[in-house]
Amino acid sequence: MDLTQGTQEEKNNRAKKMMLWFGIISLIMSFAGWTSAFVVSSSRPDWLTDFKIPDAFVISTIVIVISSLTLLLAKRSLQSGQHQTTSIWLVATFILGLFFIYNQFRGFQEIINLGYNFTGPTSNVTMSYVYLIAIMHILHVVVGLICLMVVIYNHFKQKYDATNMLGFELAATFWHFVDLLWVYLFFFLYFFK
Repeated sequence: MDLTQGTQEEKNNRAKKMMLWFGIISLIMSFAGWTSAFVVSSSRPDWLTDFKIPDAFVISTIVIVISSLTLLLAKRSLQSGQHQTTSIWLVATFILGLFFIYNQFRGFQEIINLGYNFTGPTSNVTMSYVYLIAIMHILHVVVGLICLMVVIYNHFKQKYDATNMLGFELAATFWHFVDLLWVYLFFFLYFFK
């Protein structure tokens, strides 16, 4: 397919999608670097091999998977012209995103209750990596929530319909990526010790 073909709007849409994918690829590389550093550091003598992933992280994983499903339902509703149902699913996705972040902070509290802080005399390199990876992911979920707020606002302004969904699709692609990224990170932290 020749990327120079089509109307100016089609070219702009392709450019926006490509920029999103460049961003996603850079995020994949960043998290690959952090998880690689985690693996390399696991040979240290002070590495914890018996740490347990906080229960709140399990809950947040379930929540974020459900949020991807609600966003898929929102897209399906939008394509069917069901404005009110789309609104419900979009708001549900946003609330689930907030609940995900809440559970992440509950997980941090569980780690602190075990006696491990991010830095200082009660820190440990293993748990510092867990904090770093989770915090960096939370920051990207916050970006996803901002994107969802824009989508919700534009949806209420009736900017989207079955033939005009670019902003919705870009936000959904980012949200699903962030969701899949957390699932990968959760299982990485759960199985690699």
